[in-house]
Amino acid sequence: MTTGIHGKLNQDNKTPGPIVMVLGIRPDVIRASIILRELRASLGSNFKLIWSGQHYSENLKDVFFNELEVEKPDIELNIEGNSDAELVASTILKLSKVFQEIKPSVAVFLGDTNTVTGTIAAGQLNIPIVHIEGCMRSYDWRMPEEKYRTIADHLSDYIYAYLDSYRAQGVAEGIPDSNIIVTGNPIVDVLKEYFLSGKLRMNEANFKSLLQNKYKISSEDFLVMTCHRRENVENESSLKKILELASGFDKKVIFPAGYRTQKQIKLFRLSIPKNVIMVDPVGYLELLEIIFASKGVLTDSGTVIEEAAILGIPAIQMRKSTERPQVYEFGSAVKFDPNSNSLPIEVIKKFSKIKAGSWQHSFGDGKASYRIVEDLVSRFKSENFNGHLPKKYEPFSTLSFRE
Repeated sequence: MTTGIHGKLNQDNKTPGPIVMVLGIRPDVIRASIILRELRASLGSNFKLIWSGQHYSENLKDVFFNELEVEKPDIELNIEGNSDAELVASTILKLSKVFQEIKPSVAVFLGDTNTVTGTIAAGQLNIPIVHIEGCMRSYDWRMPEEKYRTIADHLSDYIYAYLDSYRAQGVAEGIPDSNIIVTGNPIVDVLKEYFLSGKLRMNEANFKSLLQNKYKISSEDFLVMTCHRRENVENESSLKKILELASGFDKKVIFPAGYRTQKQIKLFRLSIPKNVIMVDPVGYLELLEIIFASKGVLTDSGTVIEEAAILGIPAIQMRKSTERPQVYEFGSAVKFDPNSNSLPIEVIKKFSKIKAGSWQHSFGDGKASYRIVEDLVSRFKSENFNGHLPKKYEPFSTLSFRE
């Protein structure tokens, strides 16, 4: 009989069911890639990966799995819908059926997408819930992501938060401190192991060829831009200001644009600035290569703003508010609010003062994925998710990065 985090009993299981992790978008596969590898190595058939399929362009999903050598999902839900309501309803319905069939001992979710509303399905079936990337807050209630992560945190029995400040935010909302473990951010581990180590790097000749043939750029004096958040791309004024910001640079700007972003640009009949090279979405490793070679990044992506900081690349965060204010604190990025009266020229001046690699980020020490896996496996093997951090790892603290 399996004991849950709050002493709940899974009456249907005489033996522990598997640990399941439920993911739905490509950035989550990236962030969880080492976690997935290590859970499979430790648990074998006692671990299952469920893919919701909420992300369009499934062909790109396969590219991301292949690039990071992640095994394909055990179960694909293929959720359906043309709106958030339909996608969420499909997620809960299909996930509930899967949960009833495989009877997991714990359901692990990551992030703040439509997929994490699957925590409702787990909660309804009294399955213990773990949320990775918990207690992050932008305090911008317009964002669906803010609502989803808040729901997930308050339904979760156990939370892995990346930073001490995130844990404090959760505690301030009434989440018990004992339910939250600070681990550091797994994206640090991924960048160290796969990219900064050189393991999956593109060689110099191939990279130069990529710049020249695909982007028509002969030097590395360029910027990279990404833009996908609905509060930006579904607002004509905001999207226009973002393109205006890009046009204010005397450098080329490589812009891998999602299909929804491209659709909105056409819908609003906006012109692409002459210095902006807009292309279809690219693979993860290619994106890292162009970011790492660039002079700076313009982005509204939470993952990209972290990656730029870790790689030592200055950035402009194109958002009204963010759940990652640390980039302002240690000085890797400046803010541009497309909804405000901020003048692009003033933001560009502030950005130009940032010296590449002049900060020390506080996102993690490269061991977050292993902390999470060892803790989950330890709890699973004891049939009790009331365990403790593995003794071989010291509790992660952001204070060590500021001393």
